[in-house]
Amino acid sequence: MLKPVVNQEICIGCGTCESFCPEVFKIENGKSGVIAEECGNCNCQEAVDGCPVSAISLEEK
Repeated sequence: MLKPVVNQEICIGCGTCESFCPEVFKIENGKSGVIAEECGNCNCQEAVDGCPVSAISLEEK
C-alpha cells in the first residue's frame, strides 16, 4: 500500500494536489497536508505528477 507524503520544505501551496485528490490533500497555512493515510476514490499519482515543485511522493507503508 502506498502512502502520500508532502515535503513541507519545498511545497508552495499551489493547491494542485487538493484539486486532484481533495479527500487526501488539504491546503492549510499555505502548505499542502495529507489528511488521509491512503488514496480513496482519487488517483494520487496524478497529484504526484501534477505537483509543479515535485513536493509529493508515494511511499510504501
